[in-house]
Amino acid sequence: MSKKEKLIARLRQRPRDFTWNELTSLLKSFGYREVRTGRTGGSRRRFVNPSAATITLHKPHPQNILKRYAIDQILDILKQEDML
Repeated sequence: MSKKEKLIARLRQRPRDFTWNELTSLLKSFGYREVRTGRTGGSRRRFVNPSAATITLHKPHPQNILKRYAIDQILDILKQEDML
């Protein structure tokens, strides 16, 4: 099982300890790149893929753990784009 497949399986389980680093690694494997929104963007991050929908999230802080609603949002978008 590849790293990408392991991250997909882990994301589908909706764990309480899925990290921002795991998310960025997974999205990069799908062809997304992280874009900061600008000087006033703060913790807001966008992940852009030329052939798929843009994913916009708030980077979690001070912990590095994603909230459950963010995981659900990512799963929905990836399913709609037929990536999962």
